[in-house]
Amino acid sequence: MGFRLKVEGAETIELGLDNIQKVVYDTDTPDDSNARSTDVGSTLKISGKIITATDGDKADDTLKLALWSLVPAEKADCYRKLTLEVIAANQVVREIVFPNAFVVDYKESFGDTEGIGQFDLYVKQKKDKTELAKLNGGYPVNDI
Repeated sequence: MGFRLKVEGAETIELGLDNIQKVVYDTDTPDDSNARSTDVGSTLKISGKIITATDGDKADDTLKLALWSLVPAEKADCYRKLTLEVIAANQVVREIVFPNAFVVDYKESFGDTEGIGQFDLYVKQKKDKTELAKLNGGYPVNDI
């Protein structure tokens, strides 16, 4: 199984099969509700490796993720279109699209023995635009 992430805004951020290790999708509703709530949100937690550019290879886009996390709420570019594909057996099992995603938390960690860094990205779809989020799947993968 693998994952592909594309974030489109002022610049395009792309992470692929080598970077992303784990994804958690969550439909978030209040836990204290006694009926179906109208207060529904969608979140994604994405974790993976920060890959260092060596031997003339192109650096991965994790630095661009870190910079996106710093964009203030006053700037329209803090909201970007995010598309995540979950891929298995050359099929897109899930495609999650947040057209108005914003960063809630972004973390990077490094150690002196691992040789590679880790990142954790937590994003949400803008709550008043939740109905625009899409979940698709069950179709062949294009250009891996």
